[in-house]
Amino acid sequence: MLHTTANNACNKMTSNPSPQEFLTTNRKALTVNLDPAKYGTFAEIGAGQETCRNFFQAGGAAGTIAKTISAYDMTFSDSIYGKAGRYVSRERVIKMLDHEYSLLEERLKETFGQEKTFFAYANSMKAKSYRGGDDTHGWMGIRFQLAPGSEASEVIVHARMWDPENVQQQVAVGILGTNLIYAAHYLHDNTEKFIESLVDNVGSERIEVDLIHFSGPAFEGIDNRIANLHLVRRGLTNAVLFSPAGEVTQPSEALYKKAILVERGSFRPITRVNIDMLRCSGAQFIQEPSAKGKDMLVLAEITMNNLLASGKLDYEDFLARIDTIGATGNYTLISNYFEFYRLTSYFRRYTGEMIGVAMGINNLLEVFNEKYYTHLEGGILESFGRLFRNSVKLYIYPMKQRAYQRYLQLTSDAEAEQSQAISGGIADEMLITCNNLRVDGRISNLYLHLLENGYIEHIRGIDESLLEIFSRDILAAIAENDPVWETMIPQAAAEFIKNNQLFGYEKR
Repeated sequence: MLHTTANNACNKMTSNPSPQEFLTTNRKALTVNLDPAKYGTFAEIGAGQETCRNFFQAGGAAGTIAKTISAYDMTFSDSIYGKAGRYVSRERVIKMLDHEYSLLEERLKETFGQEKTFFAYANSMKAKSYRGGDDTHGWMGIRFQLAPGSEASEVIVHARMWDPENVQQQVAVGILGTNLIYAAHYLHDNTEKFIESLVDNVGSERIEVDLIHFSGPAFEGIDNRIANLHLVRRGLTNAVLFSPAGEVTQPSEALYKKAILVERGSFRPITRVNIDMLRCSGAQFIQEPSAKGKDMLVLAEITMNNLLASGKLDYEDFLARIDTIGATGNYTLISNYFEFYRLTSYFRRYTGEMIGVAMGINNLLEVFNEKYYTHLEGGILESFGRLFRNSVKLYIYPMKQRAYQRYLQLTSDAEAEQSQAISGGIADEMLITCNNLRVDGRISNLYLHLLENGYIEHIRGIDESLLEIFSRDILAAIAENDPVWETMIPQAAAEFIKNNQLFGYEKR
């Protein structure tokens, strides 16, 4: 049951060991070297051999390192580990771990198997070349035992390197690898601390960890979705992507060279309005000249601010949102990108194709709120310059005036009166669209420029019977055991909620 999994994961993620001093990279390597039980292999391809060098330089490596290897040439690498579709890939690192760990057990188990805990560390990293312009990233992992002769556990990590020079990137990879090896051996019982320690002595501004996967007995009860959410919470990355099956997915694989349509929302839970918005905007999106015939990915995006709206993160609520979105066949992105221009810039890492952003009238007004851009030297003009460059379009879902007034009452913040005036004078049943919306007079000409030049477009062909569906009403109906909520959300999501008793639903 999801309920049990989430509780176990939460307990594992928030365990509180006794405080310990902050360790330098050298001290971490030395700690492993001086532990008589630790014995293993280092296999590193690309980005230098900095991890094993850290252990050699720390001293005492003879008692820890069984072998180091760099099968840098592709022919040699293939002959040792077998061919792979890509050399810098998760598949490649797993093949390396399989081979090296098997050799440890095959050659040393009889001699040291009763006194040593074996480990195999591997990485395949692509650092900046002398030509420049490379996507500098890579995979690393460790397979290790908790006790002599025990079943092995494993951690796989994907990382991006942001240093401008190759040598700096090599050093950063070496620090990350050392942190990973140390954490696997000494922090496996505290996943939060494990994750946070990965950027010790290097910092997230130099190394971005955007995927982590735990498996094996050392991490029993850990939900990898929660672990990856913690990467976002602690700033090791700004976004994590989940497949419709609820699995953590590498963005460079899912988003690569695809046209992207994204809808931001709370999705608590996903509603028929959300699906109608994606359906109708998608129909317009695929007709765009720059999107026609292109591979397309549709996803829902939730900001971390939304997940933390109550002041703390509810793990079960987070998993429920991911799973109900997945039940409708959509990807989910969890991000720290409050501003839309930062979100579209993130997608530009992986694709040069068109990006469509579907949103409601309420979100459109937020986009045009100048208070969110005071940190930019060019203010709102700079933000729109960043947002709309390189083939980006906003698709705006309309809202009835009555529903919009209700939205303002529910938000009940200091800006409600100002926003209310923006749409004043419209009859209750009339649709507020991007075409008749009135924005603040100071930026009205900017708004008209974007509208008239096709950067903002009204979503057509909507189902007007859905326009007064609110997530709050759905949650209230679930709490009151009123079956009307099932008519407000997609059937697949409703079945998933009932089968897994999510969002407070209880079988009666």
